[in-house]
Amino acid sequence: MQPPAGTLIKEWRQRRRMSQLDLALEAEISQRHLSFLESGRSLPSREMVLRLAERLAVPLRQRNQMLVAAGFAPIYGERNLEDDSFKPALAAVELVLKGHEPYPAIAVDRGWNMVLANAAVGPLLAGIEDQSLLAPPVNVLRLTLHPKGLAPRVVNLDEWRNHLIERLKLQIEASADPALEALEKELSGYPGRPRGNGKAYDAAANVAVPLRLRAGDEVLSFISTITVFGTPLDVTLSEIAIESFFPADARTGELLRALASGG
Repeated sequence: MQPPAGTLIKEWRQRRRMSQLDLALEAEISQRHLSFLESGRSLPSREMVLRLAERLAVPLRQRNQMLVAAGFAPIYGERNLEDDSFKPALAAVELVLKGHEPYPAIAVDRGWNMVLANAAVGPLLAGIEDQSLLAPPVNVLRLTLHPKGLAPRVVNLDEWRNHLIERLKLQIEASADPALEALEKELSGYPGRPRGNGKAYDAAANVAVPLRLRAGDEVLSFISTITVFGTPLDVTLSEIAIESFFPADARTGELLRALASGG
């Protein structure tokens, strides 16, 4: 059953660790008014729902839920990736991925399912023991950490596993997505040492946690960045993220360029 709008506002405020006074000041309303909204003694207007959701950095999908709970129609569209109206957005994603070659880059949805990948990704996935992990939709976190996926080839598995799970926890905190909570529970059950027991990384000598992936007799070392659309008004588009991998050392760059040229 859908909770009332006031309950959702309170839950998001507490999730953001804000007091009623803090949020009231941010939204330029009285604390008394906010208290009445959260308790259900007053009903929020459509504009008030959007104002509070903006101040609380509520994701677009959950903003629609708040609007519906308050008795209003959702205003943010949600389209299928195959819709003709979504093709320009996907074309922009493909352009970014293609432009990153010969280095690997992927686009994922909110559940870390692969939407698109560039040509540099395919060779890195060769030799996966459990081919079912490559069946669409490919969940990149599961593929990376599964003991029959990429995990045996990740040289710094404990470190990278901790990094991915911590990042997933931050995403759960931001979105309150139960599907991500289930994914985090699954990944945490895979073999590997818990956070804090792995080898410490020398932060003084490096700028980011690397992904170190064995490829034949070589070890490829990557650092990555995450890119999202800056001003989305569509739920689907707001949840797409592009992860671009860059060589963390000169040897990795040489190997990737040679691979792209057929070497």
